[in-house]
Amino acid sequence: MRKFVCIVLMLSCLTAFGQKADLRKGNRQFKKGEYAQADISYRKGLMQDTSSVAAHYNLANNLYRQENYDEAAKQLDASQLTAGEVPFASDYYYNRGDVAIAQQDWQTAVNMLKESLRRNPGDLEAKENYIYARNKLQEQQQQQNQNQDQQQNQDQNQDQNQNQDQNQNQDQQQQDQNQDQNQDKQDQQQQQQPQQQQAQLNPQQAQQLLQAIQEKEKQTQEKVDEKKAAALKSRQKEKNW
Repeated sequence: MRKFVCIVLMLSCLTAFGQKADLRKGNRQFKKGEYAQADISYRKGLMQDTSSVAAHYNLANNLYRQENYDEAAKQLDASQLTAGEVPFASDYYYNRGDVAIAQQDWQTAVNMLKESLRRNPGDLEAKENYIYARNKLQEQQQQQNQNQDQQQNQDQNQDQNQNQDQNQNQDQQQQDQNQDQNQDKQDQQQQQQPQQQQAQLNPQQAQQLLQAIQEKEKQTQEKVDEKKAAALKSRQKEKNW
C-alpha cells in the first residue's frame, strides 16, 4: 500500500561540487541495494556540508529501506525541504508521511500526506495513504476516548466504593456509640433503682420492713436452735444406753 519516492539522482545536482563524488557513489550503491555502503557514502557527504538537502534526503531514503524509520524521520526533518526550495516538495511530504505510517504516528502521517496532496492533488497513492492514515488516526482517537471513559468509570466506582465504606464505618460507629449509651443508661438505672425504692418508703414503712426482717431472722435462729437441741437429746439417749 505504501511507496517511498526516491529522487536521489535528481537531488544530487543541488549539492556542492565537493559532495558530488560521495553522493553519486552513494546513489550507485543505493540502486544496487547496497544500503550499508550507501549509508557510509551519504554520511561522508553530510560531513562536508551538514546543511545539504540532498545528503539528508538521500540518507533518509536509504535508512527507510533499512527499516530504520526513526532515523529516517530525523534526516527528512533535517533536510528542511519546502515548496520554495525544490520543485518536488510533494514527494518530500509523501515520504515523510510514509515514514510516519511506518512509525504508527498517525497524526503526523495525516498532516504530511495532506501537505503532499496540496502540492500534487492528482497523486492517487498519496490519497490512498492519506485515507489509510486518517482512518487509523480515528481508530486511535476512539480507543483513547474509550480508555478515558473506562478510567473515569473506574475512578467513579472507586470513589463510590470509598464513600460506601466510609458510610458503613460511620453507621457502625454510630451503632456502637448507641449501644454504649444504652448500656450506660441501663447501668445507671439499675444503680438508681434501690435508691428509688428506699426513697419511696416513708419512715413507718421502713420501720415495719426492718421489723419484718428482724422477725424473719429470729424465726430462722429458733429453728436452728431447735435442731441443735434435738441433736443433743439424741446423743444423750445413746449415751444412757
